[in-house]
Amino acid sequence: MKRIPIFHLLLLVSLTIAGTIPRVTAAPQTATTPVAQAGAKSKPVSGSDEEDLRNSNPKIRAKAAREIGDTGDPSAVPALIAALNDPSAKVRRQVVVALASIRVTQSLQGLIQATSDSDSEVRWLAVKGIEGYYTGETPKTGFMGYMEQQYRSAKRKFLGGSIRITPGTAVDPRAVSALERVMMDSQHERAAQEATRALGILMARPAVHDLVLTAHSPKEALAREALNSLAKIQDTSAGPELVDLLNSSNNNIRQDAALTVGILRTRSAVPRLQALYANDPNSKTRERALQGLAYIGDPVSAPIFLKALYNKDASIRAYGAQGLGRAQDKNALPDLLRLAVAEKNDDARLAMQFAITDLGRNDFLSAMVNALGSGNGDVAQAYLIELARKPNFLSELYPYLNSSNPDVRRGLCNVLMYAGDGTSIQPLQQLSHDRNSDVAAAALRALSAIRVRSGGA
Repeated sequence: MKRIPIFHLLLLVSLTIAGTIPRVTAAPQTATTPVAQAGAKSKPVSGSDEEDLRNSNPKIRAKAAREIGDTGDPSAVPALIAALNDPSAKVRRQVVVALASIRVTQSLQGLIQATSDSDSEVRWLAVKGIEGYYTGETPKTGFMGYMEQQYRSAKRKFLGGSIRITPGTAVDPRAVSALERVMMDSQHERAAQEATRALGILMARPAVHDLVLTAHSPKEALAREALNSLAKIQDTSAGPELVDLLNSSNNNIRQDAALTVGILRTRSAVPRLQALYANDPNSKTRERALQGLAYIGDPVSAPIFLKALYNKDASIRAYGAQGLGRAQDKNALPDLLRLAVAEKNDDARLAMQFAITDLGRNDFLSAMVNALGSGNGDVAQAYLIELARKPNFLSELYPYLNSSNPDVRRGLCNVLMYAGDGTSIQPLQQLSHDRNSDVAAAALRALSAIRVRSGGA
């Protein structure tokens, strides 16, 4: 059975929310501050470690930097920043990892400084360190760092690199400027790719113009990272500037562009997307074109969506259902109601249930909420966030906060984190004392995000 990639379904709600839950971060974030260190108290740095940073032997200096990073002691940050001028690139790499391990404001400034290093790996580690300041991940050097990069590269092919900061997280403008500068420096290609990805993770709206330029880079990997970041940032003004990429001779660029202009609700792209879906010789491009059309949900595409409901491919059926819901085509309700009951594929059935609910029928709302506790929980959560943006829909969700399933309660807290309003505060306050610690933590994050959105304390 063919399954729909999670990343594409997680982005169903991307037009109205600031990001998705960072499911692979090392620690939970608050809504307004970067991730704290991973819970362990720092240990004081010994005087010998700081002295060893000035030892004539680079191996000893690198070892000292590593040990200082392990202590997590913020008082050592000035010594580490001074060591960024070490003549050995290997030492500087270890210094950057140490700074990334000590998440205080001063260490962020050191990481920003390191993005100008002449060594490509130091730059890459500095970019990873800036990411980690906000997401909780710490970069690695050497073989483990290489293996981590390969793993993440492979994982992004399937999950689309969906990690990003939580709503309300304040990002230092100097960090964004540094990442932009690294992205635009083609001499350090690996660091440029990571910086491009980081700008999406940090939801760096000021970088949109440069990201659009980078999306037109002749370097495929760099261009694709830029498209992915633009999809995360969701500045719809970028959409029209990406339509020309639908004519790219590169299949991967064409496919990513189809998805991105859809996420950005670029209505001027509809004719070209329809043509791609009808005529492109590449089946994956045709699928992405339909997916882009489904995000846009233009009523002019309703006949395409309705026909897609009867396709043998479950992915196509799912995109057809999504498109009909967003196009608000109530004439399709009889088809959707009949097919949702008979659908065997979990993803396609959930998409049909979403469309039916989006069209004003709550026949399947309970099933969608309960799906939060299933293997399709991420997908259900994304659909519910989108639906919760509709007027008066939040009140339909509140009774389910009493579910006996903690995964359902936690999932609804995440929904409210992105779509909740003042009416959500009281039920979330109750859940902040939930017997399940994961639910209580999710409720607290949701309360913080809602207060940031509403300008409250």
